[in-house]
Amino acid sequence: MWQRLLAIIVKEIQQLRRDRLTFAMMFGVPIMQLLLFGYAIDTDPHNLPTAVISADDTTVTRTIVSALSSTGYMRFTHRPRSEAEANALLQQGKVQFVVTIPSDFTRRLVRGERAQVLIDADATDPVAAGTPLAAAQPAIEQALRRDLIGPLAGLNPKAGGVELVLQRRYNPEGKARLNVVPGLLAVILTMTMVMMTALAVTRERERGTMENLLAMPVKPLEVMIGKILPYIAIGSVQVAVILLISRLLFDVVSEGSIALLCFGTALFITVNLAIGFTISTVTQNQLQAMQASLFILLPSILLSGFMFPFRGMPEWAQWLGEGLPATHFMRLVRGIMLKGADFADISGNLLALGAILLMVSALAISRYKVTLD
Repeated sequence: MWQRLLAIIVKEIQQLRRDRLTFAMMFGVPIMQLLLFGYAIDTDPHNLPTAVISADDTTVTRTIVSALSSTGYMRFTHRPRSEAEANALLQQGKVQFVVTIPSDFTRRLVRGERAQVLIDADATDPVAAGTPLAAAQPAIEQALRRDLIGPLAGLNPKAGGVELVLQRRYNPEGKARLNVVPGLLAVILTMTMVMMTALAVTRERERGTMENLLAMPVKPLEVMIGKILPYIAIGSVQVAVILLISRLLFDVVSEGSIALLCFGTALFITVNLAIGFTISTVTQNQLQAMQASLFILLPSILLSGFMFPFRGMPEWAQWLGEGLPATHFMRLVRGIMLKGADFADISGNLLALGAILLMVSALAISRYKVTLD
């Protein structure tokens, strides 16, 4: 019995040695998860991009801006010249907050009147907006008590002398489902589209029909398009079902153009199908194809802004996230459905998806040529 058992163990070890991709993934996936959760994921995001409009440039207003920056949650990256420019930054997702200090702020403070500071927040992600807004009022009051001393002590306001006016844009009630449901559209399409086409060529090999496919007088690009087109129809049905359920059960409706949403979704589906086809050209069987798909699916969930605020991640993680199609589609679909974004607002994300499609398609075609040898 021990000899037979040893023979089976040796056979299994030999099989693992031959299947190097599976063996590598057994260590690669847990290492990737550990690194992402340990270094890239932060449920308490800091250094969120913020714009400031200060029409009253005084020592007091500079103290307020410095106080908000010292919380660690806001990083002032833009100084728009007008309210319209600030709204555009918020609409396009380039900033998380817009801080507005009116021109009569210091004058009202000197008179003993209540002075206001307005903070507009992109509340499509309630997690990213909640904590910074809660920390703003105490930080301002503490900074004024600390800095306004000596000759400036007379400007130190009484308790409640500075009123913080908060405006949660696009999701005033802070409903998590308004942020999660559009994001799920990106995750579901990534998971299903990549995996389905990742099995396309490997299935041909395992069924023994690869020789027939190679014998056909078709070019690699034609094979790729022929493999992808049927799944585009399937993906379109998936999108219709998801949007219908979102409307009926979660009351999530699109504030923007449905036609623009459909165009962006079709482009995203095509990108994912091209990625899946590329995976199928570098793997030997369906098991390897499914395992390789995890290296696309996991980062798409963790680094795209679906589960955790994108701007709260380290800079290197944001660079990785920018290379994922799900990141750009997440911004696109949330922008259209929650903010009513138009073509100009999402054009950058559309261009990014188009560039990824061209690069992945070129790689897939080149890899498929290798399989013809």
